[in-house]
Amino acid sequence: MAASPSAQPSAARLPWLIIACGCAIALLTFGPRSAMGFFQLPMLAEKGWDRTTFGLAMAIQNLAWGFGTPVFGALADKYGTWRVLALSGLMYAAGLVLMANADSATMLHIGGGLLVGLGVGAGSFGIVLAAFARNVAPERRSFAFGLGTAAGSAGMFLFAPLDQGLISAYGWYDALVVMSAMMLVIPVLAIPLRGNSSSGSQPQAAYRQTAAEALREALGHRSYLLLVSGFFVCGFQIAFITAHFPAYISDIGIEARYAVIALALIGFFNIIGSLASGFIGQRYSKPAFLSLIYLGRSILITWFLLVPQTPFVVIAFAVLMGLLWLSTVPPTNSLVAIMFGTRHLGLLGGIVFLSHQIGSFLGVWLGGYLYDIYGSYDVVWWLGVALGLFAAVVHWPIRERPVDRPVLAPAE
Repeated sequence: MAASPSAQPSAARLPWLIIACGCAIALLTFGPRSAMGFFQLPMLAEKGWDRTTFGLAMAIQNLAWGFGTPVFGALADKYGTWRVLALSGLMYAAGLVLMANADSATMLHIGGGLLVGLGVGAGSFGIVLAAFARNVAPERRSFAFGLGTAAGSAGMFLFAPLDQGLISAYGWYDALVVMSAMMLVIPVLAIPLRGNSSSGSQPQAAYRQTAAEALREALGHRSYLLLVSGFFVCGFQIAFITAHFPAYISDIGIEARYAVIALALIGFFNIIGSLASGFIGQRYSKPAFLSLIYLGRSILITWFLLVPQTPFVVIAFAVLMGLLWLSTVPPTNSLVAIMFGTRHLGLLGGIVFLSHQIGSFLGVWLGGYLYDIYGSYDVVWWLGVALGLFAAVVHWPIRERPVDRPVLAPAE
């Protein structure tokens, strides 16, 4: 069927104001939390806590992020994206301030863990990319998702040296306060993303569902369940590295500056990987591409653990891992949109991301817990290798097609 005259311009153009503001929000929400590992050693030295205490705070953060994402996604689908993103900025700012002023492990876990996690969840990729999906034609979505993911990667690239520089110049306390102030910009940036699942430039599906009906349909769909199980692995791997890599670099006797360089390089090459992922996902099988990404991660980590670990090896690992870092996000979110449409994308994409964050919780918490038991991170590294192989297997049979429904929806 030929596209309608009103649909053709939307396929040719991208809503650049929406994309630019969404990318800026992704940069701000993903940047500070990706650099939390730099606060571990200076905070522990001053407060006298152990790595398990800090690791648990970051694990709670990832879990709150995960559980919050489908809830905030459903709220954004119903009540509007702007309201949820504005709440994100306020919670994020409050959490960072409470983390800076924590005089007990409980305050650290509430501020840096619960509140920051909920703030990231309310401003996460799932919320922003769902707004993109409602305003970008299907043939351009993978590219737009790649732009949003690349912006989050840019946040990691920018905030790794920024946070380390602030900590070195002013101390960890002031660094957290400065980041808190930055989060208050998010409600302003979110204004162009206003609207809910019933709005947007793209035509809505004729098949109507409640959120509960959409959730039941998704949880009964084999390909969706495989996608959920595989994304768990992504969270485990990247959250462990984000939280514990600076400490790991120190443990193996390499100068701390290489940890800063490594995380910045992961962020920079993550931009390239995310953009490339969006481009590749428009042209080739998304499930096969995801399988190759996870297989590549397992091979890379194995190489990193088996060769002599020098500054050059750390840099090479960071570059290659950066290319694979968030390259999973565009094809994963695109698959959810292909399977179920965009009406409940915030909710259903949020459930997939919840699995990611349960993996993140275990990766961060086990990193600190097993280190305190064995004095080494090796067990967690090898567990990440095994999980990567598992993810490569489960993504392969995923079917890249809309779910069968009694009423067929028009092409979005």
